[in-house]
This record gives sequence, C-alpha cells and structure tokens, in this order.
Amino acid sequence: MMTRYKWPVLAALSVTVMVSSCVTKKYERPNLSAQTDKLYRDTTISDTTSIATLPIEQLFSDVELQNLIKEGLQNNLDLKTAMQRINEAYATVQQTKAAFFPSLSGNAQVTRTKTSLASLNFPPEFASSFVLTTTTSQLGLSTSWEADIWGKLSSSKRSALANFFASDAGKRAVQTQLIANIANNYYALLALDKQLAITEQTLKNRINDVETMKALKESAIVNGAAVVQSEANRYAAEVTIPDLKRSIRETENALSILLARTPGSIHRGTLDEQKPYTDMQIGVASQLLKNRPDVQQAEFAFRASFENTNMARTYFYPALTITAQGGVSSLKIKNLFDNSIFYNIIGGLTQPIFAKGENKARLRTAKAQQEEAYYAFQQSILTAGSEVSNALYAYQTAVEKQTSRTHQLEALQKAVDYTKELLRYSSATNYTDVLTSEQSLLSAQLSGVNDKLQQLQAVVNLYRSLGGGWKQ
Repeated sequence: MMTRYKWPVLAALSVTVMVSSCVTKKYERPNLSAQTDKLYRDTTISDTTSIATLPIEQLFSDVELQNLIKEGLQNNLDLKTAMQRINEAYATVQQTKAAFFPSLSGNAQVTRTKTSLASLNFPPEFASSFVLTTTTSQLGLSTSWEADIWGKLSSSKRSALANFFASDAGKRAVQTQLIANIANNYYALLALDKQLAITEQTLKNRINDVETMKALKESAIVNGAAVVQSEANRYAAEVTIPDLKRSIRETENALSILLARTPGSIHRGTLDEQKPYTDMQIGVASQLLKNRPDVQQAEFAFRASFENTNMARTYFYPALTITAQGGVSSLKIKNLFDNSIFYNIIGGLTQPIFAKGENKARLRTAKAQQEEAYYAFQQSILTAGSEVSNALYAYQTAVEKQTSRTHQLEALQKAVDYTKELLRYSSATNYTDVLTSEQSLLSAQLSGVNDKLQQLQAVVNLYRSLGGGWKQ
C-alpha cells in the first residue's frame, strides 16, 4: 500500500516545489560595477591596502583623543540606541522562525445555560416559569499550523534576517560617524584654542602699539589720527575674543553630548602637538561594499524589500492550514476525565477570490518600495565615492597650502616690522600702512590654523568615508 501511494505523493511534492520557486525568487546582488569602476575621481588604484583597517591608536597619535573616543564608544547614547534596534530586529527574526511551527494553546471553560420549558415546546400546563439548567465543563488543547507551500513564511524570515543585518550595519555606521564626530570636534576645539591664543597675543601687541603711538605723537612724529587708529585696531582684535570663547564652550558642550556627559570642560592637548597621518591609502572602490556600514545597511534594506515583494506574491495563492482540537468535556466536573474525550482535525485551503484589490495593491506597494530601496542603495554607493574623493582632495590641498602659507606669514611679519620701523624713523609711511600689514598678518595666522585643521579633519573624514572605525 505504501508503494502504491508513494509516487503520487512524491510527484505532488515536486510540483509544489516547482510552483513555489516560480512564485518567489532568489535574491541576487545587483551588478554595480558601472558605479564602482570609476567611483574615485581622477584616481587609478589597484592596491587594496586602505587606512580603513587601521585602529584608532595608529591613526590618532594624541592620547587624549584616543581616550575620548574610547569613552564615547562606551557611553554614547546614539550607539546604545542602535544596539537596542539590533535587539528589536533579533526578536523579529525569532518571531518569524517560530511561525514555521504549530501554535498550541490551552483552554478551560465552564458554560451554564438556562432554557425555559416553553422554548422546548412543552404543553402549556408544563411550561410555567420553570427553566432547564445545564452546566458543561470543558478542558482542552488546540493547535494550528500553516504549510509554507509558496514560501511566504520563508520570505518573511529572510526579510527579518535582512532587517537584522541592516540594524547591525546601522549600529556600525553610528559607530564610525561617532568616532569621526569626536575627532573632528576635538580638532576644532584645538584650533579654536590656537586662534584664541593668537588673538590674545595680537591684542597685547596692539595695546603696546597704542602706547607707542601716543609716545610718537608726543614726539611729533605722528598725529592724533594715528593714535585713534591704533586704538580702533586694538578694539578690533579685542572684540573677537568673546566670540572665540563662546565657540570654545559650544564645542566643549557638543563633545560632552557625544560622550554622554553633562556639559563641562574637555581635557585636551594643543594643535601644535598634532601629527596628521600621512599615508593616505584608500584601496579599490569596490571595497566600499564591504567596508562602509551605511552601504551595507542600504543593501540589506533592499534585500528586505525584495523578500517583502516575494511575500506579497504569495497572497495570490491558496493557503493550507491544518487545525486540531482535543480535550475532555462533561456535564459534571467530577466526571470530566471519565470517557469524555473529544477531538477534531480540520485541513483547509483558503484561496483569495475577491479581496477588494488588496492583494494587488500590496504587491504594487512592495514593488515600489523595492525600487526605492534599490535607488537608495545606488545613492549610498555614489555618496560614499564622493565623500572619499572630497576628503582626499581636501587633504591634498591642505598639504599644498602649507609651504605657501609659511612664506606668506614670514613676509607679513617682516612687513609689520618694517612699516613700524619706517613709521618711527621716517615720514615715508603712515599708520595706515602699519594697520593694513597687521590686519593681513592676523588674518593669515588664523588661516594657517584653519589649514592645519583642514588637514587633520580631512584624515578623519577620509577614514570615516572609507568605512574605518567600526572594528573598534
């Protein structure tokens, strides 16, 4: 008898598998070679070595910065929130796995029914106010199981897994951005410290200039206009100091938030102590697909939407559900377990016939969301390439400016010294020349600080744009 029914059963299973494979499709990564082949502008690189693999201790020489990054990785609230999103996604994965197994529930109930004799069609002489009372006790178990014929449950599980991996990639993206934010704010703080020190020294020099101009006026070398101009020059430097101090405090507060601290001062080094990393190796563009967490997150989101489209297709096909119920029932509780067993098994197919366009709308929505996710995936790759190109070029231009800026500062310092000497001993110049040279010198000094800041932050941004930091 088993042999008689063996081949029909196997044939039916084979047909089911074949039809199921037509309903749902297997995910394949899109071919994005056209985007990645020329992703880095004006660069031809075959070496896979990248600074993205460097630990922070090797990339950042400042011990204070290293400690701040470690503190941020330990305490940052955004990172902790991202961890909870991973836990949520994992719980969803467990839920989709459980859907493959039958559900089981227990129930216990007592039903008390009162029926009048009149409703039972007794003669009028018997159907007075009397009622018939019945009490039924029941204890049982029920189970239900849906067969995954068309792959709906499998697609749901794969979608949940993709969302889980996307959450994990999102957490790593938060981590890389956190490291970059801490480092960039730290360097900005050092740059502000340096600019404040330059401005305060300039203020001291200009206070001395005021006294010098007053002495020269008494000697009839300059007039009163030079004294007034020197005072205005002094106040022009002095008025910028409160703004610099405000920026320093705001940057300290921003860093405190990243570290999950209450607002307060930040222990730090100096800008002059910083030694930018110089070996700017970026690897090949295709490495962004596995190094950039946000690119991975975008791909997993696309994969989840792909599986959601698979799941939407299965709603057009019949669902096979098997339910079973069993237990004991009796009119008397004391006899509940005495030959009062009942059970039933029901297997049924549910085929949608008219669902008010719900299934079609669900599929159209899923397909549209899949296309959106695909475009977001492409956009993430293009954005990553642009960020790498921008950071690398920012580093290169910052280095290129260093020599020119050094020569400019030397020349402007000489110009200030020469014009002051000419003003003291010659009538060939006036204080306007001194004022112009001093303003130019201060501007160049502050710009020199920005050059150093640009170089330091370019290293940080290149490290982040290549996907560095999430392995910490």
